[in-house]
Amino acid sequence: MSYDVVIIGSGPGGYVTAVRSAQLGLKTAIVEKDSRLGGTCLLRGCIPTKSMLHSAELADHARHASQFGVNLGDVGIDLGQVLKQKDKVVQQNAGGVAFLMKKNKVDVHTGFGALAGPGKVKVTGEAGETILETRYVILATGSAPRTLPGVTVDGTRVLTSDELLDLPEMPSRLIVLGAGAVGVEFASVYRSFGAEVTVVELADRLVPVEDAEISKEFEKIYKRRGIACHTATKLAAVEVTADGVRARLEPVDGGKAQSVSGSHLLVAVGRRPVTEGLGLEATKVEVDRGYVKADGFGRTAEPWIYAIGDIVAGTPQLAHAAMAEGVVAVEHIAGQHPEPVNYAHVPGCTYSSPEIGSVGLTEEKARALGHEVVIGKFPFTAIGKAKVIADTNGFLKLVAEKKYGQILGVHIIGPRATDLIAEGVPLVKLEYTLEELARTVHAHPTLAEVFHEAAHAALGHSLHM
Repeated sequence: MSYDVVIIGSGPGGYVTAVRSAQLGLKTAIVEKDSRLGGTCLLRGCIPTKSMLHSAELADHARHASQFGVNLGDVGIDLGQVLKQKDKVVQQNAGGVAFLMKKNKVDVHTGFGALAGPGKVKVTGEAGETILETRYVILATGSAPRTLPGVTVDGTRVLTSDELLDLPEMPSRLIVLGAGAVGVEFASVYRSFGAEVTVVELADRLVPVEDAEISKEFEKIYKRRGIACHTATKLAAVEVTADGVRARLEPVDGGKAQSVSGSHLLVAVGRRPVTEGLGLEATKVEVDRGYVKADGFGRTAEPWIYAIGDIVAGTPQLAHAAMAEGVVAVEHIAGQHPEPVNYAHVPGCTYSSPEIGSVGLTEEKARALGHEVVIGKFPFTAIGKAKVIADTNGFLKLVAEKKYGQILGVHIIGPRATDLIAEGVPLVKLEYTLEELARTVHAHPTLAEVFHEAAHAALGHSLHM
């Protein structure tokens, strides 16, 4: 079988690339080792975790429903039904991806895909081996949970996110190692489900990639929720006991160690690229610790091989970034002239309670780059709609260049931050100014009013504070 483009991996990057490739008139195939399409994000990551987070959100709403005049009685968690609903959502989405492949006439080959020489991909599946001939290959094989030396993941007591998503028993005391997005999202879920939760982070603050003020507010809210937080702390040892786990924690500055017991330990210390077994060693493709080196169009050092998504060195491991990269790569293959993805305009989201949404420069980064900055902050406590829904935690922070007021970064912690950040992206991308934002009328009452209120605050004339 001969193709113009063969994509290895059917996650968000892979399947979106396949759709765009077919739209451009290229004969396209996608190779997936799993029996279902969608990759890690859909099957074991973004989608199932968000389903569980929604269950957690409903539980929190139900516990406080009486203040709105809705009496629901005691709130219980049926973990079996939570998992059943999660699986239903995953199945629906996987079916949707399969439909997209059929609609766009993309051939699907189930099996492990590997490079088999110039212009060749070998697919090893249950029916044996198949060789696909192609002009171009796009690698979109994604990532998997990273583990730590000396920590054995047994899938029962010591788990990664993969195992925790299907754990049939409710953790009573969950220790979360790592306070990035994955770690704090699961911490949020199981705290809402009633578990005791302890978060351990090597860096000096939770969600360390975020603006420092966002991290500070996030930890404050987590502690109010009863989540124990240990920052600047490393895991020295972990022992599986008769009824759970015992973790030995040591401060990174060499202070006094302590022991923490739990029913389960989640290892959420990042993700590694999945590039083993692809046959890259027989090509000119440059690889650094498993990551593939590619340019802004996805081109590797091997002219017929492109790479996108989590496996690419130096780019954010985000599903929406992979989608954008895939469109750029295949449009470049088709002879168009796409602009490379500008990662400064790619938003980041943390779907915990509270939510975080951010795009552009943090205050620290802006100052480090030499900008004289002005800051605009506005709390949700002064937003009418936030009071209506009784969720007034957090604030929006604008980072702007002082001379002209150009907005360099938008950082939100609070209700619906992961949706609200959609407004922040064009503000940064289109070089909006504080004055323009302050004069942009926002509907009332909405959570989005926090944007123009923060702009007014930055200009020195806050309206509702």
